[in-house]
Amino acid sequence: MAKANDEGRKVVASNRKARHDYLIEDTFEAGLVLMGTEVKSLRMGRASLIDGYAAWRGDELWLEGVHIPEYVQGTWTNHTPRRRRKLLLHRAELTKIMRKSSESGHTIVPLQMYFKDGIAKVEIAVAKGKRQYDKRHALRERQDNREAQRALGAKGRPQV
Repeated sequence: MAKANDEGRKVVASNRKARHDYLIEDTFEAGLVLMGTEVKSLRMGRASLIDGYAAWRGDELWLEGVHIPEYVQGTWTNHTPRRRRKLLLHRAELTKIMRKSSESGHTIVPLQMYFKDGIAKVEIAVAKGKRQYDKRHALRERQDNREAQRALGAKGRPQV
């Protein structure tokens, strides 16, 4: 089920793998053009951002590969789960994203989908793919930090 953050955001889906696979350079908050059954399905806390990415179609940015399952109580008005959805951003943000994503090795990935004041939003990032050794280095660093914290103990003093 969806959880509420302290700043009034009710997180529906999170792409934790994106932070592992990519080096996040810049993040943006975008609105989504959704159908009614998609909103109802999101309110139930059902979505997956794992295979999602953003692509350019002309001068517009579209979210693709995001899975929002069909609404259980929907009828013939239901949506297709992996349809393309338009992202709503200001023109200045779009030009900034276009400039950054056109560089070699950069892509646009969704990080989180959430409701902010009752409106569905998605947090997207311009990211650069990590190499395998970068991923291993980050995992090793995180593990070392965890071991150091464990050695210090709960109070912040070294344990004997």
